[in-house]
Amino acid sequence: MKDVAREAGVALGTVSKVINGIPVSEKNRQKVETAIKTLHYEVNTYARGLKIQKSNLVALIIPNTHNPFFASFTDHIEAALYKKGMKLLLCCADGIPQKEIDYLNMAVNNKVDGIIALTYSDIGKYISQDLPIVVFDRFFENRVIPRVASDNFAGACLAVEKLLEFGCKHPVYIRFHSVFPGESDKRMDGYLHACSKYNLTPDYINVIDCEQKLSLMKDFLDKHKNRDGSLSFDGVFAHTDYHGYLFMNLLLQEGFKVPEDVQIIGFDGVSKFGNAEEGLFVSSICQPIEQLAEKCVELLMTQDTKAVPSLTLLPVKYRYGGTTRETGL
Repeated sequence: MKDVAREAGVALGTVSKVINGIPVSEKNRQKVETAIKTLHYEVNTYARGLKIQKSNLVALIIPNTHNPFFASFTDHIEAALYKKGMKLLLCCADGIPQKEIDYLNMAVNNKVDGIIALTYSDIGKYISQDLPIVVFDRFFENRVIPRVASDNFAGACLAVEKLLEFGCKHPVYIRFHSVFPGESDKRMDGYLHACSKYNLTPDYINVIDCEQKLSLMKDFLDKHKNRDGSLSFDGVFAHTDYHGYLFMNLLLQEGFKVPEDVQIIGFDGVSKFGNAEEGLFVSSICQPIEQLAEKCVELLMTQDTKAVPSLTLLPVKYRYGGTTRETGL
């Protein structure tokens, strides 16, 4: 900084103000910026962070980037942080508890300004009380941490109502879920509520997520075949788009037509190739991924923690993806 001050012909304090975004005269600002370019000066952000106790770095913990929903969520988190002058430290934990704990410790040691977590492990007791954190979907029994999620209950009700609107008489539910509780569990509650409201008999797979998903789906399908080869159900609400996509392929392999014989609605709103214009894998109850990411960043950076609600729910909407009969015919 002394070299920059000497090159620019200004006081050292003026250089410090320019670097830290404090207003100075336009003439002096231009002198300092020109000197910085001439000398190829770069700010040591880590050392600066140690001094001012702010790194402008936020850690995001997610299971992986293979899942299109997680990948899209990550992309929007990064964009929202960048708009606020922040950078992203990405941690893919694969749902391994110890790996998530290691990432939490790493985040603390690197002086991050906060953590956004999309986690499916019970790591609540390992989270520092002093470190700002916002959690997507999950909640921890031993910690009150701000949560952001979609309105899963309303979304599940909407899925059933859409299937009925499009002519289904017997919609079933396909659910493979985490062992740890979260807001997405309310999709099951919403399905059961809709069944009760419309006098439907609940009919579902409800199993902890496992590698045997396809065989369990096949067993479910076989048990619902009538003697003439037809199926006893004509609609499927899937816990995620991925589950809906797997079940659709199984139906096609078994000789059934989608949506003519069976209509399918998933949950998430995952776009092909990450591009909304390319369409969805299945008709879906779409989560507002961009808005969810922006809300996580907004709450994380809120100075008055007492003003942050314990749970923020954002609305979902139905979108056609080729696996429903829009006219109900």
